[in-house]
Amino acid sequence: MEHALNSTILFLALSLLYFASSGAADPLTYTTYSVLNYGAKPIANFDSTQAFLAAWTSACGSPKPATIYVPPGRFLLRNVVFRGQCKNNAIVFRIDGTLVAPSDYKVIGSADWLIFEHVNGVSIYGGILDGQGAGLWTCKRSGRGCPSGATSLGFSNSRNIVIRGLTSLNSQMFHIVINGCNNVKVEGIRVSASGNSPNTDGIHVQSSSGVTIRNSRIGTGDDCISVGPGTNNLWIENVACGPGHGISIGSLGKELEEAGVQNVTVKTVTFTGTQNGLRIKSWGRPSTGFARNILFQHAVMTDVQNPIVIDQHYCPDEKNCPGKVSGVKISEVTYQDILGTSATEVAVKLDCSSKYPCTDIRLEDVKLTYRNKPAEASCSNADGTASGFIQPSTSNCL
Repeated sequence: MEHALNSTILFLALSLLYFASSGAADPLTYTTYSVLNYGAKPIANFDSTQAFLAAWTSACGSPKPATIYVPPGRFLLRNVVFRGQCKNNAIVFRIDGTLVAPSDYKVIGSADWLIFEHVNGVSIYGGILDGQGAGLWTCKRSGRGCPSGATSLGFSNSRNIVIRGLTSLNSQMFHIVINGCNNVKVEGIRVSASGNSPNTDGIHVQSSSGVTIRNSRIGTGDDCISVGPGTNNLWIENVACGPGHGISIGSLGKELEEAGVQNVTVKTVTFTGTQNGLRIKSWGRPSTGFARNILFQHAVMTDVQNPIVIDQHYCPDEKNCPGKVSGVKISEVTYQDILGTSATEVAVKLDCSSKYPCTDIRLEDVKLTYRNKPAEASCSNADGTASGFIQPSTSNCL
């Protein structure tokens, strides 16, 4: 009883602090909808899907700001679509428990597990998502015919979104996807999956504007953060990545007609034992796509296989692109204050398109070593400048 009272007091105090600083509605005016009141039960094998949907229907239909409360415990959910438009623009999901996907991956299939569509002003605070993806990973590694898997949490065609203090574990496929959204704040997130879990990107952003990702720790089997076509004004700061495939812009240029990526800042990030550090990749085939005005700043690498890499010859399984040239135009990319150790001899690899060379690539104060010696750099079709202390040397490169 005392613990529950203290938790309630802490929640109210944090809510007051947040709403005072954000200018949002006073939390005391929020109507609270507990999923327990709609039939949810934190009991193994009890399906709480309909209870969560019913709580959402009430909150979404309320003309007043609303809080959906998930208390401590493990709640089993199948696929859930939280769909707008709602009658208010301030719905808080306060999660003190764990949302659990079915252990049998066939139950969810390849649809999203939890997705919000066409919502405005939804905030998620706290909670754990357990995607129970290990069974599907094993299936994929066996080479059997397996579904592609479900994204654990998605936001589609939505705006004014906050995801804060959430933990995502063992997603079947991507952990968090932000698609077609505007003004999204992701803060204090923890993502965890095995380093050999396939296609389990931590956070994927595409066709979105005004997204910030801060103060988060991501360890997974694919990109810690991946940036898809149509993304602009993206800010990534204070993110620790590892294990994983690094922070990747791309892959771009899969489609012939494709929106570009621009105005991306990645700063104060660390990479530990990852396959890549700061990566831009595009398919080796024609496309109208582009990537420009990209800043990578204050990054620390520890035993990273490819600390700095531009790969414009991406061609998985050597299908549909051998012998073709990337049409994606890469320009105005700055690497500033990039330090640490490479797990391979070539720490800087700029492998650009022969038809559309990379332009205005800037390296400023880069120091990367391999086995306590200066690493090497390799460049193809890249034009730019280097200033400050540069190691490996790019004198024959840019």
